[in-house]
Amino acid sequence: MTAPLVRDLPAFPVTGEDAATVVVVGAGAAGASAALEAAAAGADVLVLRKGDGSTRWAQGGLAAAVGRGDSLAEHAADTTVAGAGLCDDAAVAAVVGAAPAEVRRLVALGGRFDTAHLGMEGGHSHHRIVHAGGDASGAEVQRVLDADLAAACATGRVRVRDGGVALDAVLDGAGRVTGVLVGEAPAGGGPLTVTLVRTAALVLATGGFGHAYATTTNPEAITGDGLALAARAGAEVADVEFVQFHPTVLWVAGGRGRRPLVTEALRGAGAVLVDDDGRRVMAGAHPRGDLAPRDVVSATMARRMATLGVPHLWLDARRVGRERLEVGFPTMTAACRAQGIDPAEQPIPVAPGHHYACGGVRADLDGTTSVPGLLAVGEVAATGLHGANRLASNSITESLVAGRRAGGRLGRLAAAGDLRRPAGPDPDLPAPGTGAAPAARDARADAMAHHAGVLRHGEGLEHLAALLAAEPPGPAAACAAAVESANLHLVSLLVATAAWARTESRGSHRRGDFPDPDPAWERRIVLCRRGATLEVAVGATLGGR
Repeated sequence: MTAPLVRDLPAFPVTGEDAATVVVVGAGAAGASAALEAAAAGADVLVLRKGDGSTRWAQGGLAAAVGRGDSLAEHAADTTVAGAGLCDDAAVAAVVGAAPAEVRRLVALGGRFDTAHLGMEGGHSHHRIVHAGGDASGAEVQRVLDADLAAACATGRVRVRDGGVALDAVLDGAGRVTGVLVGEAPAGGGPLTVTLVRTAALVLATGGFGHAYATTTNPEAITGDGLALAARAGAEVADVEFVQFHPTVLWVAGGRGRRPLVTEALRGAGAVLVDDDGRRVMAGAHPRGDLAPRDVVSATMARRMATLGVPHLWLDARRVGRERLEVGFPTMTAACRAQGIDPAEQPIPVAPGHHYACGGVRADLDGTTSVPGLLAVGEVAATGLHGANRLASNSITESLVAGRRAGGRLGRLAAAGDLRRPAGPDPDLPAPGTGAAPAARDARADAMAHHAGVLRHGEGLEHLAALLAAEPPGPAAACAAAVESANLHLVSLLVATAAWARTESRGSHRRGDFPDPDPAWERRIVLCRRGATLEVAVGATLGGR
């Protein structure tokens, strides 16, 4: 496959300037935690908040070994099994070990979490999912962190700028971050107003890249901005071929963009997947049946749908009972009723949809990347925790742990005087590129769903690469739509390149032309920009960054 060239953002004039010792992009679980820890240690922090992140919409919960009979070792083992041979053991041990304390910290901050009635989700050997409000756990995590962030803003320790998007990192001659370009859209649309924010540390906490696909559970603001920014800056990117598709996304004819998910915990409560004839989909497919790891369920569903020639299957939750559906799963029940479905009386139409990026900017749990001064935490980062497939409900836990570790380290450096706002002459700004036409976004997302979705094939990935190469350029001046389209184009290129390079099936990466796992591929694929092209490297060993 001949990889399409990396496209830089179109031109934008810089009309303003700001400064902060630490700039955090994103204010979900990872970003808010990083900002709060850095500020508590004395750093001057600016938070850029484009819109709603994924944390608020998470229905699942926090995986933590806090139940009777459970253990850190068993949580770690479940994580490693789900990761299909590509987990970093040190990252797994650190996150699993810190998870119970993170739950206690949220409770101490006023979080209303149910630690007495733990949920069960796919891939877990114990009931260990800590929930809030039934299926509104992410909203409760976000509420707690927002309150803490508001208090920090009131004291002047943190500033928040809403509505802006981080465009590009600004690097000095040694390749170190010295600033970030921030774009804000005028009320009536048109070219962005761009500010140069000088900073010593840029923390990416932007989530994944859900809207690279035709349907996703991610909110509208999740357009791969952080991953694309890092890739353009020359940061190493790892594991991006491993895209997790949630098995049970609410299906609606003609639906695209953000779609409600039907939480996995509903299957933990007894719901089962069936086809049009009422036959169990997961019977015989895995020892854990409907609670198999997500990659197994999604792939099994996709194959059954292809065999039957149908666009969706059914989740039969009638045995769960009306009272438990309404009390335990109010978000899901309301989403179904909005589509005219009563889950207590009718099976729910579901199909796999994009949900989570297991890979991203190559980083450790302190956020350190290959670019000095650039950090990545949460879903945008590839720490090795998830390997080839994320274990359900490990993501918010990881975001809290990594965010606090990164922010704490930056705060300590700032307090010691080792992290200071850069000063000096005006930096060299990134050269403008061609971008990608906003009008091509829907067709690109459809192609990603078809060729880089649950089931893949080498020929399809080559076709996807050709489509990406042939896309028309974007407008000469950067507007919000053009920036998002360019970011999604680059993210799609990263996924297609890594998926084509991995000639096996493993975890959430399933290729029809290479249907089996290959022990020789128990290695990570790392991508890095070199000029206008992507360099593909394969890690020699496991367990390291």
